[in-house]
Amino acid sequence: MTSIIKLYTLSGAQDESPPCYLLQIDEFKFLLDCGWDEHFNMGVVDRLKRHIHQIDAVLLSHPDRFHLGILPYLVGKCGLNCPVYATIPVYQMGQMFMYDLHQSLCNVEDFTLFDLDDVDAAFDKVIQVKYNQIVSLKEKWVGPDLPGIPAGYTTGKIGKGIGLRIIAFPAGHMIGGTIWKISKIGEEDIIYAMDFNHKKERHLNGSSLERFRRPSLLILDCFNGAYSQPKRRSRDESLMTCILTTLRVKGNVLIASDTAGRVLELMHMLDQLWRNKESGLGVYSLVFLTNVSYNIVEFAKSQIEWISDKLMKSFEGARNNPFFFKHVKLCHNMDDLNKVSEPKVVLASNGDLESGFSREIFIVWASKSKNSIILPDRTAPGTLARNLIDEGGNRNIKLLVKKRVPLEGKELEEYNIKHNKEKMETSKK
Repeated sequence: MTSIIKLYTLSGAQDESPPCYLLQIDEFKFLLDCGWDEHFNMGVVDRLKRHIHQIDAVLLSHPDRFHLGILPYLVGKCGLNCPVYATIPVYQMGQMFMYDLHQSLCNVEDFTLFDLDDVDAAFDKVIQVKYNQIVSLKEKWVGPDLPGIPAGYTTGKIGKGIGLRIIAFPAGHMIGGTIWKISKIGEEDIIYAMDFNHKKERHLNGSSLERFRRPSLLILDCFNGAYSQPKRRSRDESLMTCILTTLRVKGNVLIASDTAGRVLELMHMLDQLWRNKESGLGVYSLVFLTNVSYNIVEFAKSQIEWISDKLMKSFEGARNNPFFFKHVKLCHNMDDLNKVSEPKVVLASNGDLESGFSREIFIVWASKSKNSIILPDRTAPGTLARNLIDEGGNRNIKLLVKKRVPLEGKELEEYNIKHNKEKMETSKK
């Protein structure tokens, strides 16, 4: 008997909005990614709310805000209550992405869409899987004795998922990035491949997309379909020329990166260059600045089985961990950064320059012609980074600068009166 398959696009079609799709196979509904844009547009949330209690499972492909940003809001504020499937790196790095994003926003404003408890609650629902692991959705798994399965969880509502299986395959792009294969016994496959990279990278193998033959449904993005990318050697030479030219005139370099995805490849490449004595880079400072820098590097060190075959062989032979960075200084706030001697190269989140340390540094450094700003990610339209990419630099830009400042005088008195009044009302209840 052939299943009835329906695909609903909630976001991520005909524009550059984050991916969010609802896939229905008979009565079972998968949420495929749940990304949120840089401005936290509530349109996709409103569309999701109509289906929130019908979702049986969530599949996550990558660990960044673009692919899972709404998850804490859905769990904490909308009542999403179903298993979430992700690879081990997507689980670990995804949590770091959301911690860093939340803290970056709270550093400059009252951000209330979700809190850290919502982030923890969302990731408590994640069932961690490995590549090529077959996960059957027909059984009821209960109890804490099963590895990776939260106590009391079922893999979907009883009866709905009978015969359904999901398998994670490498997508490239980010560590733990996933192509999902969804199949039903006796029927053809459904492939969900978002932001895959078929080429090998420094730290990752290419995607496994070519191994699939004639699936009944193939869901993928065409974001780079018309983009002609220069060769890696040419890109690397341009990057290093920019960095060296800036450092030699005593300028600083800001590389606006993501929190825990593509930045790992950048750090690996730069650390290797800093180790090369002939490069002359050893006299300059190299910094990684996020709210969770230490945790990210420690998690990366433990994810050796997810890296490329080439780096794996190097680790097995000489025990060279590619994420043991000899020259990268880990900083967690602007005070840490200011203690590092100049000139320096700083990899700082977030890549869109809309929030985080990258925006703070941009505001300070961009007005000085000897400094350089490098944007490795295209980001979405409407962001500061995209504006710079499309319109170029060497011009005046008006920016809204948000900052937390201590209350003083009359403002402080009014706040204390209001706070004490609310406290008394709460105690009476």
